[in-house]
Amino acid sequence: METWVNLNGTLLNGKQVHLALGNRAFRFGDSLFETIRIRNGKMLFFQDHWLRLQKGIKALQFDLPFNFTAENLHKEIQLLLSSNKFEAGGRLRLTLFRNGSGGYIPSDNTFSYFIEADTLPDNVYNINQKGLTIDLYAGIKKQQDFLANIKSGNSMVYVLAGVHCKKNELDDCIIQNSKGTLIESTNASVFAVKNGVLYTPLVSDGCVDGIMRKVIMRVAALNRIAVYEIQLMQSVLLSADELFLTNTIQGIKWVVAYKNKRYFNTTAKFFTEKLNQYIEANPDLNQ
Repeated sequence: METWVNLNGTLLNGKQVHLALGNRAFRFGDSLFETIRIRNGKMLFFQDHWLRLQKGIKALQFDLPFNFTAENLHKEIQLLLSSNKFEAGGRLRLTLFRNGSGGYIPSDNTFSYFIEADTLPDNVYNINQKGLTIDLYAGIKKQQDFLANIKSGNSMVYVLAGVHCKKNELDDCIIQNSKGTLIESTNASVFAVKNGVLYTPLVSDGCVDGIMRKVIMRVAALNRIAVYEIQLMQSVLLSADELFLTNTIQGIKWVVAYKNKRYFNTTAKFFTEKLNQYIEANPDLNQ
């Protein structure tokens, strides 16, 4: 079966796409990306992804062409999904990379984009049956600046944290900022639960401005559950009743162990159920 991809608005056979060795994403990580969850063959939370993408384009000082609009991008993605016969769950990745040659001083600030997608077995969000075992990654600390909140191709902090996880037989790791504050995992936002209240790191502390993080905060508000954005320290995790991680592809992942601390998953199960109900009750989220 042929798999179609989109390169700058043109559908191509995935096997026929080749990027030049001089590509700036390859050479310098000079790129942005968004990963979007597919449900019923359509995108979830597209408007949230579009807003974050715009922030990334501004941060990397890409020149925005007049025809790169939310409406046009939405049409191109839906054409790609229908061409690949997506009817249920999936994952889509949109990558933007700066055009032109040059070293650290680029010759051009226009960008190209590449869209690819693959199927997932689940059409709705399901909580993990086995809790995650995680720990702290202290090898590299993430800087707090305007690049910290976007999803750029420069991802070595997460890659090396992932290497640490594999070497130590961990499911994930918690990353710190330059001040030692806990901010996120290798691929997810962090929520601690204490006495029915949620605590999550401040975006200003350097975590990615997570889409599912925002959605969970909306769902919490609808269910009258308090959420506090705080400078998250290790003491909060060690005193919490529960700990869970969130991202748009996997939804909610509950943690069973952080260091010697063990956790329940009642709140994580509750939010997984309420998350699916929220999506079902708001069809405009599934576009």
